[in-house]
Amino acid sequence: MTMIQRGAILILCAGSLAACSGMSDRDQRTLSGGAIGAGVGAVGTAIVGGPVLLGAGIGAVGGAVIGNVTTPK
Repeated sequence: MTMIQRGAILILCAGSLAACSGMSDRDQRTLSGGAIGAGVGAVGTAIVGGPVLLGAGIGAVGGAVIGNVTTPK
């Protein structure tokens, strides 16, 4: 991986973190639930065997829904 690619990845990661600052609590929980669900779904599908992208997609949707629904009022 070249220095330009590493720099681009670093800038994209920093920009994605900065985009979360103005979000409501419900939005943040939905986004973080989706991210955690995608990670768990991808790892789980890789361990069990199957299409990793499908597992990540299902996990992301499930995590986002759970994060949204469980937001305290």
